[in-house]
Amino acid sequence: MIIKGIAEKTSEEASLEYFNSRPRGSRLGAWASEQSSVISSRDFLEKRLEALEQEYEGKEIPKPPYWGGYKVIPSEFEFWQGRPNRLHDRIYFTKESNSNWKIDRLAP
Repeated sequence: MIIKGIAEKTSEEASLEYFNSRPRGSRLGAWASEQSSVISSRDFLEKRLEALEQEYEGKEIPKPPYWGGYKVIPSEFEFWQGRPNRLHDRIYFTKESNSNWKIDRLAP
């Protein structure tokens, strides 16, 4: 799948609202794991989570300063499904000015 469009960083307020709506374990996990950073082992993550569970026992969990999101406003989608003999299915959606979606089948 390919998506083309505009990505906008979510506001601090929207990020905080979403962070606070997540389960407690997920909020602790956001502190335990800085996404995509290199770690030594799975054990490192589990020990870090354990320490955070103790640190925040009975307390509110603040949103990490690096935690947030992006809102994608799509203008195009392409769905690709592999088929035998290179006759793949490619379905292409394009947003039209009237907010409707045009659907085309593309040759592989």
